[in-house]
Amino acid sequence: MIKIFCLIVIFIFISNCTLNKVIKHHGVHFLETKQNKLIVGKSSKNDITELLGPPSTKSTFEDDLWIYMEIQTSSSKLSKLGKKKLLKNNILLLDIDNKGILKNSIFFNKENMNELKFSNDATQMDYSKNSFIYDFLNSLRQKINDPLGKKKIK
Repeated sequence: MIKIFCLIVIFIFISNCTLNKVIKHHGVHFLETKQNKLIVGKSSKNDITELLGPPSTKSTFEDDLWIYMEIQTSSSKLSKLGKKKLLKNNILLLDIDNKGILKNSIFFNKENMNELKFSNDATQMDYSKNSFIYDFLNSLRQKINDPLGKKKIK
């Protein structure tokens, strides 16, 4: 009886395991194919929101900049202890003029995002006796040493 019960429990645990990968999807699904339907100079804000929905991020400077994202991750093999593997990382930048018409469209995928170049220059810090930071830290040190201000300065 105990052997049958153990077999049933083992069978339940094994049947709940799947061999299919679990894919987590965030953002706009099928962003690459949907962005091809947008026409620069003709598509309006209403057309864009109907096709893609509300943007992930909006930026307003001179013109509107709408940012749409699509991120797809999957858990990796058991040997890598379940770390997430990035399958898709698509970003669509839509520049909209003040009349509400699409002015420019830029699409980035996972491959061409790695082409960013960063500067290796370092900023030098200068703390001279005439600087604001030196004066501020000096006054802070004095307040820590004499919080009531009753000690005489020699």
